[in-house]
Amino acid sequence: MSLADSLQLDKLRLPPGFQIELLTDAVPNARQMALGRYADGRGILYVGSMTAGNVYAVELKQDRAAAVHIIASGLTKPVGVAYREGQLYVSAVSRILRLDGIDDRLTNPPKPIVVTDRLPIEAHHGWKFIAFGPDGWLYVPVGAPCNICNPDERFANIQRMKPDGSAMEVVARGVRNSVGFDWSPTDSSLWFTDNGRDMLGDDLPSDELNHVLKPGQHFGYPYCHQGDTPDPEFGNKRKCEEFVTPVVKLGAHVASLGMRFYTGKQFPDAYRNNVFIAEHGSWNRSKKVGYQIVRVALDNQGQVVRHEPFINGWLHKDASGKESVWGRPADVLVMPDGSLLISDDLAGAIYRVKYTL
Repeated sequence: MSLADSLQLDKLRLPPGFQIELLTDAVPNARQMALGRYADGRGILYVGSMTAGNVYAVELKQDRAAAVHIIASGLTKPVGVAYREGQLYVSAVSRILRLDGIDDRLTNPPKPIVVTDRLPIEAHHGWKFIAFGPDGWLYVPVGAPCNICNPDERFANIQRMKPDGSAMEVVARGVRNSVGFDWSPTDSSLWFTDNGRDMLGDDLPSDELNHVLKPGQHFGYPYCHQGDTPDPEFGNKRKCEEFVTPVVKLGAHVASLGMRFYTGKQFPDAYRNNVFIAEHGSWNRSKKVGYQIVRVALDNQGQVVRHEPFINGWLHKDASGKESVWGRPADVLVMPDGSLLISDDLAGAIYRVKYTL
Protein backbone atom coordinates (compact mmCIF):
# COMPACT_ATOMS: atom_id res chain seq x y z
CA MET A 1 0.00 0.00 0.00
CA SER A 2 1.38 3.42 -0.94
CA LEU A 3 1.67 6.23 1.57
CA ALA A 4 -1.11 8.17 -0.15
CA ASP A 5 -3.36 5.13 0.02
CA SER A 6 -2.69 4.65 3.74
CA LEU A 7 -3.74 8.25 4.30
CA GLN A 8 -6.91 7.67 2.26
CA LEU A 9 -6.48 10.72 0.07
CA ASP A 10 -8.88 9.13 -2.37
CA LYS A 11 -11.67 9.66 0.18
CA LEU A 12 -11.21 13.43 0.21
CA ARG A 13 -13.79 15.39 -1.76
CA LEU A 14 -12.79 18.67 -3.45
CA PRO A 15 -14.50 21.00 -5.94
CA PRO A 16 -13.96 20.20 -9.64
CA GLY A 17 -10.51 21.15 -10.88
CA PHE A 18 -8.78 20.86 -7.51
CA GLN A 19 -6.46 18.08 -6.40
CA ILE A 20 -4.77 17.27 -3.11
CA GLU A 21 -1.42 15.58 -2.58
CA LEU A 22 0.80 14.63 0.33
CA LEU A 23 3.75 16.93 1.00
CA THR A 24 5.04 14.96 4.02
CA ASP A 25 3.79 12.71 6.80
CA ALA A 26 6.88 13.21 8.99
CA VAL A 27 5.54 16.00 11.22
CA PRO A 28 3.87 14.30 14.20
CA ASN A 29 1.00 16.36 15.68
CA ALA A 30 1.43 19.13 13.06
CA ARG A 31 -0.38 22.36 13.97
CA GLN A 32 0.30 25.97 12.87
CA MET A 33 2.49 26.58 9.82
CA ALA A 34 4.69 29.55 8.86
CA LEU A 35 6.81 29.99 5.76
CA GLY A 36 10.42 30.97 6.30
CA ARG A 37 13.00 31.93 3.67
CA TYR A 38 11.66 30.99 0.26
CA ALA A 39 12.58 31.61 -3.38
CA ASP A 40 12.07 29.72 -6.65
CA GLY A 41 10.47 26.67 -5.09
CA ARG A 42 13.17 26.29 -2.43
CA GLY A 43 12.59 27.25 1.17
CA ILE A 44 11.61 26.21 4.66
CA LEU A 45 8.21 25.53 6.17
CA TYR A 46 8.05 25.78 9.96
CA VAL A 47 5.42 23.76 11.83
CA GLY A 48 4.40 23.78 15.49
CA SER A 49 2.81 20.97 17.50
CA MET A 50 0.80 20.46 20.68
CA THR A 51 1.33 17.21 22.58
CA ALA A 52 4.50 16.35 20.65
CA GLY A 53 6.24 19.41 22.12
CA ASN A 54 8.31 19.86 18.95
CA VAL A 55 8.87 22.54 16.36
CA TYR A 56 9.66 21.24 12.88
CA ALA A 57 11.39 22.65 9.82
CA VAL A 58 10.41 21.11 6.48
CA GLU A 59 12.99 21.76 3.77
CA LEU A 60 11.30 22.42 0.44
CA LYS A 61 13.09 21.83 -2.86
CA GLN A 62 11.13 22.32 -6.06
CA ASP A 63 8.13 22.44 -3.73
CA ARG A 64 8.76 18.90 -2.48
CA ALA A 65 9.64 17.97 1.09
CA ALA A 66 13.34 17.10 0.94
CA ALA A 67 13.89 16.71 4.71
CA VAL A 68 12.20 17.32 8.05
CA HIS A 69 14.18 18.57 11.06
CA ILE A 70 13.20 18.96 14.70
CA ILE A 71 14.54 22.39 15.61
CA ALA A 72 13.12 22.59 19.14
CA SER A 73 11.77 19.91 21.48
CA GLY A 74 10.50 19.43 25.01
CA LEU A 75 8.39 22.59 24.86
CA THR A 76 4.95 23.05 26.42
CA LYS A 77 2.34 23.02 23.65
CA PRO A 78 4.38 24.93 21.04
CA VAL A 79 1.40 25.24 18.71
CA GLY A 80 2.18 28.67 17.26
CA VAL A 81 4.97 29.65 14.87
CA ALA A 82 5.51 33.05 13.25
CA TYR A 83 8.40 34.07 10.99
CA ARG A 84 9.89 37.55 10.66
CA GLU A 85 13.20 38.69 9.15
CA GLY A 86 15.05 35.42 9.67
CA GLN A 87 13.68 34.89 13.16
CA LEU A 88 11.16 32.22 14.15
CA TYR A 89 8.81 33.03 17.03
CA VAL A 90 7.25 30.11 18.92
CA SER A 91 4.44 30.08 21.47
CA ALA A 92 4.77 27.87 24.57
CA VAL A 93 1.77 28.70 26.80
CA SER A 94 3.25 31.32 29.17
CA ARG A 95 6.23 32.12 26.97
CA ILE A 96 7.01 33.42 23.51
CA LEU A 97 10.39 32.16 22.30
CA ARG A 98 12.58 33.20 19.38
CA LEU A 99 15.04 31.24 17.25
CA ASP A 100 17.46 33.59 15.51
CA GLY A 101 19.04 32.90 12.12
CA ILE A 102 17.15 29.65 12.03
CA ASP A 103 17.03 29.25 8.23
CA ASP A 104 20.75 28.51 8.19
CA ARG A 105 20.83 26.36 11.32
CA LEU A 106 18.31 23.57 10.78
CA THR A 107 20.77 20.83 11.76
CA ASN A 108 22.28 22.87 14.60
CA PRO A 109 19.44 25.04 15.87
CA PRO A 110 20.17 27.90 18.26
CA LYS A 111 19.00 27.93 21.84
CA PRO A 112 15.61 29.66 22.05
CA ILE A 113 15.63 33.22 23.37
CA VAL A 114 12.77 34.21 25.68
CA VAL A 115 10.87 37.14 24.18
CA THR A 116 8.38 37.20 27.06
CA ASP A 117 7.42 34.90 29.93
CA ARG A 118 4.64 37.14 31.25
CA LEU A 119 1.67 35.31 29.73
CA PRO A 120 -0.59 33.21 32.01
CA ILE A 121 0.66 29.73 32.93
CA GLU A 122 -2.79 28.08 32.80
CA ALA A 123 -2.74 25.21 30.31
CA HIS A 124 -6.49 25.06 29.64
CA HIS A 125 -6.80 26.87 26.28
CA GLY A 126 -3.22 27.95 26.91
CA TRP A 127 -1.91 26.91 23.49
CA LYS A 128 -1.52 29.85 21.12
CA PHE A 129 -1.74 30.51 17.39
CA ILE A 130 0.51 33.54 16.76
CA ALA A 131 1.14 35.79 13.78
CA PHE A 132 2.66 39.12 12.81
CA GLY A 133 0.15 41.69 11.65
CA PRO A 134 0.56 44.27 8.88
CA ASP A 135 1.54 46.71 11.64
CA GLY A 136 4.63 44.64 12.47
CA TRP A 137 3.32 43.65 15.92
CA LEU A 138 3.03 40.04 17.12
CA TYR A 139 -0.57 39.02 17.85
CA VAL A 140 -1.10 36.49 20.65
CA PRO A 141 -4.45 35.12 21.90
CA VAL A 142 -4.98 34.18 25.54
CA GLY A 143 -7.87 31.73 25.87
CA ALA A 144 -10.24 31.34 28.81
CA PRO A 145 -8.77 28.96 31.44
CA CYS A 146 -11.99 26.93 31.52
CA ASN A 147 -14.97 25.80 29.49
CA ILE A 148 -17.17 28.54 30.94
CA CYS A 149 -16.19 31.02 33.65
CA ASN A 150 -15.70 34.75 34.11
CA PRO A 151 -11.93 35.05 34.25
CA ASP A 152 -9.91 38.15 35.03
CA GLU A 153 -8.84 40.52 32.28
CA ARG A 154 -5.66 38.56 31.47
CA PHE A 155 -7.77 35.92 29.73
CA ALA A 156 -10.32 35.54 26.92
CA ASN A 157 -8.75 38.05 24.58
CA ILE A 158 -6.40 38.65 21.67
CA GLN A 159 -3.36 40.76 22.48
CA ARG A 160 -0.50 42.21 20.51
CA MET A 161 3.08 43.08 21.44
CA LYS A 162 6.12 44.55 19.81
CA PRO A 163 8.61 41.99 18.44
CA ASP A 164 10.76 42.41 21.57
CA GLY A 165 7.82 41.49 23.83
CA SER A 166 7.17 45.01 25.07
CA ALA A 167 4.08 47.25 24.99
CA MET A 168 1.58 44.40 25.28
CA GLU A 169 -2.01 45.53 24.74
CA VAL A 170 -5.46 44.01 24.19
CA VAL A 171 -6.94 44.09 20.69
CA ALA A 172 -10.18 42.12 21.22
CA ARG A 173 -12.05 41.00 24.35
CA GLY A 174 -14.65 38.35 25.08
CA VAL A 175 -12.84 35.77 22.97
CA ARG A 176 -13.15 32.30 24.47
CA ASN A 177 -10.42 30.52 22.50
CA SER A 178 -9.12 31.76 19.17
CA VAL A 179 -6.72 29.37 17.41
CA GLY A 180 -6.64 31.16 14.08
CA PHE A 181 -6.65 34.68 12.67
CA ASP A 182 -5.56 36.66 9.64
CA TRP A 183 -5.81 40.15 8.16
CA SER A 184 -7.97 41.13 5.22
CA PRO A 185 -5.90 41.81 2.10
CA THR A 186 -8.31 44.61 1.15
CA ASP A 187 -8.27 46.74 4.32
CA SER A 188 -5.80 45.02 6.74
CA SER A 189 -8.53 44.47 9.36
CA LEU A 190 -8.27 41.49 11.73
CA TRP A 191 -10.54 38.44 11.37
CA PHE A 192 -10.45 35.48 13.75
CA THR A 193 -12.06 32.15 14.55
CA ASP A 194 -13.38 31.46 18.05
CA ASN A 195 -14.38 28.13 19.59
CA GLY A 196 -17.78 28.08 21.30
CA ARG A 197 -18.29 26.63 24.78
CA ASP A 198 -19.07 22.97 25.43
CA MET A 199 -21.78 21.12 27.37
CA LEU A 200 -24.86 22.89 25.98
CA GLY A 201 -25.88 19.97 23.76
CA ASP A 202 -25.13 18.94 20.20
CA ASP A 203 -26.17 22.13 18.44
CA LEU A 204 -25.23 25.04 20.72
CA PRO A 205 -23.37 27.26 20.61
CA SER A 206 -21.78 27.79 17.21
CA ASP A 207 -18.12 28.46 16.60
CA GLU A 208 -17.62 31.92 15.17
CA LEU A 209 -15.80 33.82 12.47
CA ASN A 210 -15.37 37.35 13.78
CA HIS A 211 -14.20 40.67 12.36
CA VAL A 212 -12.47 43.36 14.46
CA LEU A 213 -13.43 46.84 13.28
CA LYS A 214 -11.76 48.79 16.09
CA PRO A 215 -9.40 47.86 18.95
CA GLY A 216 -10.92 46.67 22.21
CA GLN A 217 -14.25 45.42 20.89
CA HIS A 218 -15.96 42.75 23.01
CA PHE A 219 -17.22 39.55 21.35
CA GLY A 220 -19.44 38.25 24.14
CA TYR A 221 -17.71 35.54 26.19
CA PRO A 222 -18.80 34.45 28.78
CA TYR A 223 -22.12 36.32 28.70
CA CYS A 224 -23.35 35.68 25.17
CA HIS A 225 -22.56 33.00 22.58
CA GLN A 226 -22.85 33.14 18.78
CA GLY A 227 -24.18 36.68 19.03
CA ASP A 228 -27.69 35.75 20.14
CA THR A 229 -27.59 33.07 22.88
CA PRO A 230 -27.21 34.14 26.53
CA ASP A 231 -25.12 31.81 28.64
CA PRO A 232 -27.20 29.87 31.20
CA GLU A 233 -24.91 30.95 34.04
CA PHE A 234 -23.58 34.38 33.01
CA GLY A 235 -26.15 35.61 30.50
CA ASN A 236 -28.19 37.51 33.09
CA LYS A 237 -25.28 39.85 33.80
CA ARG A 238 -25.01 41.46 30.34
CA LYS A 239 -27.16 41.51 27.20
CA CYS A 240 -26.19 40.07 23.82
CA GLU A 241 -26.90 43.45 22.22
CA GLU A 242 -23.82 44.85 23.97
CA PHE A 243 -21.41 42.71 21.98
CA VAL A 244 -20.10 42.31 18.44
CA THR A 245 -21.98 39.59 16.55
CA PRO A 246 -20.10 37.00 14.47
CA VAL A 247 -19.72 37.45 10.73
CA VAL A 248 -20.45 33.74 10.25
CA LYS A 249 -21.81 31.03 12.54
CA LEU A 250 -19.55 28.11 11.64
CA GLY A 251 -21.49 25.38 13.46
CA ALA A 252 -21.45 23.91 16.96
CA HIS A 253 -18.40 21.90 18.02
CA VAL A 254 -16.68 21.99 14.62
CA ALA A 255 -13.49 23.27 16.36
CA SER A 256 -12.54 25.97 13.89
CA LEU A 257 -8.78 26.49 14.11
CA GLY A 258 -6.36 27.98 11.58
CA MET A 259 -7.74 30.44 9.02
CA ARG A 260 -6.23 32.45 6.17
CA PHE A 261 -7.39 34.73 3.43
CA TYR A 262 -6.63 33.34 -0.02
CA THR A 263 -4.21 35.84 -1.54
CA GLY A 264 -2.83 33.61 -4.30
CA LYS A 265 -3.57 33.65 -8.02
CA GLN A 266 -3.59 29.91 -8.82
CA PHE A 267 -7.21 29.28 -7.78
CA PRO A 268 -10.05 30.72 -9.91
CA ASP A 269 -10.89 34.40 -9.44
CA ALA A 270 -14.00 33.53 -7.41
CA TYR A 271 -11.69 32.28 -4.62
CA ARG A 272 -9.63 35.49 -4.39
CA ASN A 273 -9.70 37.00 -0.88
CA ASN A 274 -11.96 34.21 0.39
CA VAL A 275 -11.37 32.81 3.88
CA PHE A 276 -10.27 29.18 4.30
CA ILE A 277 -10.74 27.62 7.75
CA ALA A 278 -9.46 24.32 9.14
CA GLU A 279 -12.12 22.56 11.21
CA HIS A 280 -10.41 20.19 13.62
CA GLY A 281 -13.61 18.32 14.44
CA SER A 282 -15.87 17.68 17.41
CA TRP A 283 -15.07 15.74 20.57
CA ASN A 284 -18.25 16.08 22.64
CA ARG A 285 -21.06 15.62 20.15
CA SER A 286 -23.25 12.54 19.65
CA LYS A 287 -22.63 12.69 15.88
CA LYS A 288 -19.29 14.05 14.77
CA VAL A 289 -19.00 17.27 12.78
CA GLY A 290 -16.11 19.27 11.35
CA TYR A 291 -13.01 17.42 10.13
CA GLN A 292 -12.93 19.52 6.98
CA ILE A 293 -11.73 22.70 5.29
CA VAL A 294 -14.45 25.28 4.79
CA ARG A 295 -14.57 28.29 2.51
CA VAL A 296 -16.17 31.61 3.37
CA ALA A 297 -16.74 33.54 0.14
CA LEU A 298 -16.69 37.33 0.37
CA ASP A 299 -17.74 39.99 -2.12
CA ASN A 300 -15.65 43.02 -3.11
CA GLN A 301 -16.93 44.91 -0.06
CA GLY A 302 -15.84 42.13 2.32
CA GLN A 303 -19.40 40.96 2.95
CA VAL A 304 -20.06 37.24 3.33
CA VAL A 305 -21.70 35.67 0.28
CA ARG A 306 -21.73 32.04 1.42
CA HIS A 307 -20.12 29.53 3.78
CA GLU A 308 -19.56 26.01 2.45
CA PRO A 309 -17.31 22.93 2.65
CA PHE A 310 -14.20 23.08 0.48
CA ILE A 311 -12.60 19.73 1.35
CA ASN A 312 -14.14 16.95 3.41
CA GLY A 313 -13.68 13.22 3.83
CA TRP A 314 -11.40 12.99 6.86
CA LEU A 315 -14.55 11.90 8.70
CA HIS A 316 -15.90 8.66 7.24
CA LYS A 317 -19.22 6.95 7.83
CA ASP A 318 -19.75 3.38 6.67
CA ALA A 319 -23.02 1.87 5.44
CA SER A 320 -24.12 1.15 9.01
CA GLY A 321 -23.48 4.76 10.07
CA LYS A 322 -20.36 3.94 12.08
CA GLU A 323 -18.04 6.94 12.22
CA SER A 324 -14.26 6.87 11.87
CA VAL A 325 -11.73 9.69 11.63
CA TRP A 326 -8.36 9.42 9.89
CA GLY A 327 -7.34 13.08 9.84
CA ARG A 328 -7.94 16.36 11.70
CA PRO A 329 -7.12 19.59 9.84
CA ALA A 330 -5.41 22.14 12.09
CA ASP A 331 -4.15 24.98 9.89
CA VAL A 332 -4.05 26.29 6.33
CA LEU A 333 -1.36 28.35 4.60
CA VAL A 334 -1.25 29.99 1.18
CA MET A 335 2.03 29.38 -0.63
CA PRO A 336 3.75 31.84 -3.00
CA ASP A 337 2.68 29.76 -6.02
CA GLY A 338 -0.96 29.99 -4.94
CA SER A 339 -1.31 26.43 -3.69
CA LEU A 340 -2.84 25.85 -0.25
CA LEU A 341 -1.13 23.80 2.47
CA ILE A 342 -3.11 21.97 5.17
CA SER A 343 -1.67 20.58 8.39
CA ASP A 344 -3.19 17.46 9.95
CA ASP A 345 -2.25 16.82 13.57
CA LEU A 346 -3.78 13.34 13.71
CA ALA A 347 -1.97 11.95 10.67
CA GLY A 348 1.14 14.06 11.27
CA ALA A 349 0.90 15.24 7.69
CA ILE A 350 1.04 18.31 5.49
CA TYR A 351 -1.08 18.28 2.32
CA ARG A 352 -0.97 20.58 -0.68
CA VAL A 353 -4.02 21.61 -2.69
CA LYS A 354 -3.66 22.78 -6.30
CA TYR A 355 -6.00 23.92 -9.01
CA THR A 356 -5.24 21.97 -12.18
CA LEU A 357 -7.77 23.03 -14.83
